[in-house]
Amino acid sequence: MATLGLTEGERESIERFEQEVVQPSMASLVILDFWADWCGPCKQFGPVLDKVASEYADKGVKLAKIDVDSDKLLAAQFRIQSIPTVYAIYRGQPVADLTNYRTESQLKKALDQLLTQLKIEPEGATPQAEIEPLIAMGEQVLSEGDAPRAVSIFRQIRDMAPDNPEVIGGLARSLIAASETDEAKEILDGLSPELANRPEITRAKAALEVASAPAADTGALKQRLAANPDDHEARFEFAAVKMASGDRDSAADALLEIIQRDRDWNEGVARKRFLQLLEAQGLEDPWSGAQRRRLSSILFT
Repeated sequence: MATLGLTEGERESIERFEQEVVQPSMASLVILDFWADWCGPCKQFGPVLDKVASEYADKGVKLAKIDVDSDKLLAAQFRIQSIPTVYAIYRGQPVADLTNYRTESQLKKALDQLLTQLKIEPEGATPQAEIEPLIAMGEQVLSEGDAPRAVSIFRQIRDMAPDNPEVIGGLARSLIAASETDEAKEILDGLSPELANRPEITRAKAALEVASAPAADTGALKQRLAANPDDHEARFEFAAVKMASGDRDSAADALLEIIQRDRDWNEGVARKRFLQLLEAQGLEDPWSGAQRRRLSSILFT
């Protein structure tokens, strides 16, 4: 912003804007609130902004305020026509107009989306670029069947990024694969609602559900099925045992057999459990893709 021909007060205003908005926005998301003391809606919205900004401070969000009466030049530069006007600033540029997000929940939802899209890291956090190769290593080790080593890797990564949902989900699934289901459950149950709803966490919860089936005598279940192939309860229990033991193919086969014979049995529980099995494996996994095609061929033919 050019300063030639400006008053001393205007130059000070620009310098303050550089220090309080532009420079912090190079690494953080700055909520920029244009307000005035006489503005009633500003007084109502201000406490909401203060509260949310305080709660999101450790996620890489900062709050800056501009009094349109004191900083007329800045208000003019941003072409402010009414107040409150609230912008999200990143790397010195407006990236979103937050003015209409007047409730706490609306504002938080908008900030969550921006932080994710812009990949803004909390202050002092390990950059995602450093974490991703380590996560890939942990996932590779887990896929190769070395669950204890995967647990060790994910524990180390979590020390670096304690709130990263990919890391938490990977650690929980590794613990489940290592038969440490109690610790996995404790980790998953202790997460905030915001984290608990992330897809990486719901996948881990599905894996925990899959692994928590009680032990049963598969021999007895097979005898029941031999005597009555439509004993869906026995087949469903057989699938649960196979899921818990890690035999995903046999579990999928049993569930698909139930769906093919009676897709509405027990309010469609077999289909729900089948989808849970795919989620536990990972919806992007090639195996899951192949199983979805098998399900489609049953449902739509």
